[in-house]
Amino acid sequence: MYLLQAPAGGGSFQFIFLGLMILVFWLFFIRPQAKKAKNQKTFIDNLQKGDKIVTIAGIHGTINKVNDDGTTIQLEINPGSYIKIEKSAISMEWTTQLNKPLTPVVEKK
Repeated sequence: MYLLQAPAGGGSFQFIFLGLMILVFWLFFIRPQAKKAKNQKTFIDNLQKGDKIVTIAGIHGTINKVNDDGTTIQLEINPGSYIKIEKSAISMEWTTQLNKPLTPVVEKK
């Protein structure tokens, strides 16, 4: 009867490989998501009356009032038309695109 044994040192290679996989996973998935969540929180906390925003549902409007609870705002979508929304429903990407200054197009001759 023959017994097969794993080569010596094979176990340490597996631990190193597992450690490298965890490091890569953290660098490419966990860290960017945490950074994006931090930027979103900062963006939401800095909203104030008069800011033009876009919600994740695509509603454009201007902040009329930040409510006392700190989680909701009153959004003016048309003059005299207001809706109450959660701050978490504001799209950071679309709002920054809306407020980005337009660059003039230079025509080439």
